Amino acid sequence: MVKAVSFFKRRSGMSVEAFQAYWLTRHPDVVVRLPGIRRYVQSHTLPGGYRKGEPAYDGIAEIWFDDTGAMRALAGTPAYAAVEADEARFIERATMGLIITEEHVIKGGSAPAGGVKNVEFVTHRPGMAIDAFQRYWREVHGLLAARIPVVRRYVQSHTRRSAYASGRAPVYDGVALTWFDDTEAMRASARSPEYARVRADEPNFITAGPPFIITREHVIVG
Repeated sequence: MVKAVSFFKRRSGMSVEAFQAYWLTRHPDVVVRLPGIRRYVQSHTLPGGYRKGEPAYDGIAEIWFDDTGAMRALAGTPAYAAVEADEARFIERATMGLIITEEHVIKGGSAPAGGVKNVEFVTHRPGMAIDAFQRYWREVHGLLAARIPVVRRYVQSHTRRSAYASGRAPVYDGVALTWFDDTEAMRASARSPEYARVRADEPNFITAGPPFIITREHVIVG
């Protein structure tokens, strides 16, 4: 199974409240008509993420398919054209990015009801081969992050290797997703020695200061 992760900002001049309401209550009507969807999740940036200015993104959408063939089959269909037309009503299309990923569940467990989800967009360290980056992230760094006690669930979504064909460079090499009971649990994690070890390890495989958003997820299809 593969997962498309899209990230974006709201349409210029649109309030956060109007954007989130439209995305959650109106946009799913067209998305769920896409053939081949196995799961669809929206993650909306928390209101607190706007207190110090605009966050990197207003949220992410995750859509799962059986394989990339099912995704390619959408091109040129009326259902896909309807999704694109509706996106223009609430998304600033120039800000949209997309990566096609494969999931690795590092720490299993259910997403807590009403919890929060941290979304971190990662880019490999310059000079590090992609295969080495993915292996290190999954097998070394992932085990460190999984030891943070208050993390309820931890998933790495690695950009598929095909995205690097012919020297191409995707916008991100993957997304790290961690779930917590609430924002207080997130703050508690940052005070833990396990968290300190995770941060100390990051320069070994990613670039400094990866963008992130703190979100609440909404399962639309699942």
